[in-house]
Amino acid sequence: MSLPGLTILTKRADFVAASRARRVSRPAFTVQMRKSERPEGIRVGFTCSKKVGNAVARNRAKRRLREAARLVLAKQGKSGCDYVLIGRRDTTASRPFDQLCHDLETALKDLHAT
Repeated sequence: MSLPGLTILTKRADFVAASRARRVSRPAFTVQMRKSERPEGIRVGFTCSKKVGNAVARNRAKRRLREAARLVLAKQGKSGCDYVLIGRRDTTASRPFDQLCHDLETALKDLHAT
C-alpha cells in the first residue's frame, strides 16, 4: 500500500519513539508528531488498540485514518516529521469523514504552532 508523498511507518521502534513526542488529541483520534532522523519526506503510521474492537472494527478505523492522512497530511504535513495517528473506540469509525479531516487539520495546526 502506498500513499502519495507519504512513507508508512512499519517498525515498532518508530512508533515507540513517536509515543514520547508531542501529541494532540481530538474526539476521533490522537496524533503524535516528532522530528524524524530523515530530513526529507513525511512518514506516517496508524494504530488502533484492541479497545477499538475486533479486527474488522480496527481495520475500518485505520482505513479511515489512512484516507484522511492521504488528503490532509500530504498537503499540510511538514517534511522531516513522523506522525502517528491513533484511533479511538467508537468515534474513529463513526465520526463523519469531513469532520475527521477537519480534526486532523486543526491537530496539525496545533502541533506545528509550537
